[in-house]
Amino acid sequence: MIQNRHILDEFYRKLDAEEKLSYKEALAIYEALHEEAVSLGAISSENIWDGFEVDLRIARAMGGLNRVRKANKKGSSKVRRR
Repeated sequence: MIQNRHILDEFYRKLDAEEKLSYKEALAIYEALHEEAVSLGAISSENIWDGFEVDLRIARAMGGLNRVRKANKKGSSKVRRR
């Protein structure tokens, strides 16, 4: 669990400023990580989308919670629903 979000954000800002990867370099890293995951059996072309719909529903629910939290912080009782 992240203890201090501000420190983590600052770390990522510095990392992004220091590491300017080209598209080709980023793609090579992604492909190497993908190959590693496939070789370890963590993913395959058969299971790559397994559970995606569940993950999408969870992400939408979390987004809704964030809207409610922001509205509560502002003191608003109205939350826009989709």
